[in-house]
This record gives sequence, C-alpha cells and structure tokens, in this order.
Amino acid sequence: MKSGAENDEQFEKVGECLYRYKPTGKYYARIKKSGKEIRRSLRTMDRAHAKRLLADLKSELGMINQDEGKTSLAGLAGRYAQTILHQKPKTLATKNRVIRRVKEDWPDGSDILVSKVNPSQIRIWLSQYKFGVASYNAHLECLRAMLQVAVDDKIIVHSPVSGIIGRKRLKPVRDTPSNEEFQSIIQDIRRQKFNPHSTESADFLEFLGLVGVGQAEASSLKVGDINWKKKQITAFRQKTGIGYMIPIYPQVEELLRRLTGNRKPEDRVFEICDAKKALAGACARLNLRIYSQRALRRMFITRAIEKGVDVKVIAEWQGHKDGGKLILDTYSHVNRTHSNRMAELMQN
Repeated sequence: MKSGAENDEQFEKVGECLYRYKPTGKYYARIKKSGKEIRRSLRTMDRAHAKRLLADLKSELGMINQDEGKTSLAGLAGRYAQTILHQKPKTLATKNRVIRRVKEDWPDGSDILVSKVNPSQIRIWLSQYKFGVASYNAHLECLRAMLQVAVDDKIIVHSPVSGIIGRKRLKPVRDTPSNEEFQSIIQDIRRQKFNPHSTESADFLEFLGLVGVGQAEASSLKVGDINWKKKQITAFRQKTGIGYMIPIYPQVEELLRRLTGNRKPEDRVFEICDAKKALAGACARLNLRIYSQRALRRMFITRAIEKGVDVKVIAEWQGHKDGGKLILDTYSHVNRTHSNRMAELMQN
C-alpha cells in the first residue's frame, strides 16, 4: 500500500488548485479553506471541463459554512425537530414519526454526513415503507423541509431531494347523496324534537344542499349579503376573502325569506357554524353512508350537470375562475353519464 507521500507524487499540479492524477488521467481539486485542505474528484479527464468544474466548486464552497461540514443526517433531523415545535399536535406527531424513521431506517445509517446524502438513498428510504400516496408525500415533504434547513444553514448548497417529485393521487369518486337521500336527511333532522338545535341544523344543511356552498361560506353569510332586488347572494371564499355572486335559486327562496325576515343587514343568517353531528346522526338513523357537509356541495354540482346546466355557468356559481376546468376534471364520471343521455337526443 502506498504511503500518503507516495500517493501525493501521483498528482501533477496543472493549475491553481487543479491537479491531474497520473494513473487515471482524471482531474482533482485541492482547495484550502479556513486552514483545511479540501480534496475532491472532478470526475473528468478533460482539462477545460475540469477548469469549469473547479470554478463551480470554488463558488459552491464560498456558499458553505465549513464549521457545519461535519453535520450528520441524524443531527440535522434533531435540528429540524426544534423548528416545528409550534405546529399543531397532529401535524407534529406526523413529522416526528418521519424524523424517527430518518434516524432509525436510513440506508447505511443516519450518521452519514448531510453532504453525502444523495437522491438514490432518499428513494431507497422511501421505498421500504408500504404506505399510500398521502403518507408517501408526507414523508417526502417532511424530508424536503428538513434538507432545506441544511441549505439555509449553509451545510449544503443544493438539496438532494429537489429533483424527487411526489406521487399523484388517484381521483376518487367520493360518496355523494342523491336528491332523495338529501330530502330524507333534512326531514329526519327536523323531526328530532328533543334536539334544541334541530331546526337550525336542518336549515343550515338544507341551505348547503340547495345553494351548493361550503360550510365556511354559509356560516359567515350575513343578511346584508342577500340582494332580493337583484336576486343574488354574495358569498366569500374564506381562504381568499374574495366574493362571488350566486343566484337566489327558486328552490331556496322560501327558506331564505324565512331565515332573514326583518333582521338587520349585519346579522348572520345562521346561528350555528357547523351541523356535521346532526348530519351524521341522520345518516345513521336512515342507514345511509355517513355523508360530509362537503358532499352536499358535490350533490348540488352533480344535479346541475345532470340537469344540463352549462359547466361554465356552474363554475361561476361556485366562484371558480377557470371556466369550468376543475369541475370537468372532478366530475368527469357525471359528465360521461350526462353526455350519453344527451347523445340519445340526437336519434332521428
């Protein structure tokens, strides 16, 4: 075995910080930074290419904190764990599980230096678990955030996870009540005389199904948002605060007049903000699937498509700005059925 001195003799200096290894002809970088010598193979036998790679390496090293160079993946995981303590308990539990798996199950051990972590190790780590799309993406995104800490702290320049993309979720056909089931649910809730909130819950859920809005939009609706002269309701997206107009459909007019009466414009239309317990109770009593409040909006959109309402118009009613693309994608199963029925009208 050759000594260090003999081995050094095999390196021919061909430029500042640039050396050629005689036995193979490959070029190497030897750079002094903060009193330490950094040696790295440039993996090329082309001198011009080696010079370009050397310049890139010098630039990269200028962006790295050499004092952090010995940080292990386990150490980074512990550091990342300290940055998420403020998050919600459920989110925190999920991320701590990922952190634990990084420490315990990383290929070749989590004592590996962060600078040595590569994309193939990440893929191997992810492939050892038998989980669905959501869990896969949760693990990947947690690791992405963890390695971003390494970039921010100048442990590495580029994150090895940057080129790995999440898995696409299949588009499920979610449970949606029929109009008959919807009517039965509302009637069942109104019959619960021993529930002091039965009327309010039934009104709230009936409004969701008849107008096709979400729970958040309905709960924030005020009397002043209803314009009887223009026959319009102004709803507001809770995530963006952007308003959009909904017609006062004939099927909801009687309910709205009863709810608003002579009340003040600043009054909320509904006294409750959520009726999911009443909905679940009615579904159980009627031996139906346990539908969510969101399912009532899906029911409205499904019925509108089946009745032949133009998809662009439905999109406007929902406050969408994409001309109906989201609805076409999400409700493709309904569109096919409706299309087949419409095709029958073309027969002679």
